[in-house]
Amino acid sequence: MTKEERIQKAVALFKEGYNCSQSVVAAYADMYGFTREQALHMAASFGGGIGRMRETCGAACGLFLLAGLERCAVEGADRAGKAANYALVQELAAQFKSECGSMRCADLLGLSKKEPVVPTPEARTPAYYAKRPCPKMIETAARIWGDFLEKEGKL
Repeated sequence: MTKEERIQKAVALFKEGYNCSQSVVAAYADMYGFTREQALHMAASFGGGIGRMRETCGAACGLFLLAGLERCAVEGADRAGKAANYALVQELAAQFKSECGSMRCADLLGLSKKEPVVPTPEARTPAYYAKRPCPKMIETAARIWGDFLEKEGKL
């Protein structure tokens, strides 16, 4: 699958009803030996700005989850592995913020601090999709990850 196909897949998954994080992670999960179902489970809690609390954007969280699959410490004392992961996450975060203007879900959605935090997701209607900038964030996160993989010679 090409980078563009993976980006399109991520956006399509969101339009099928999956959250932002699930959409980004599931588009690349097969490259790391995960099934679609496993990817959906791994990323489920990060939608809606982490558990619909409107904090860090779910698409960005999905991007960072993928970074951990690519670079991480698998030994507790591996400071170099931790530093490699943190450096990659910081680089990806800077790109995401530069392109989207923020990493905070509430800011990206234009929400005030007055809206209550509730666990119930909104119904996915045509009106929902018309007002949401989420597909742009998902596309951006999926493209940033695809660009990284191309640069690394892995895609």
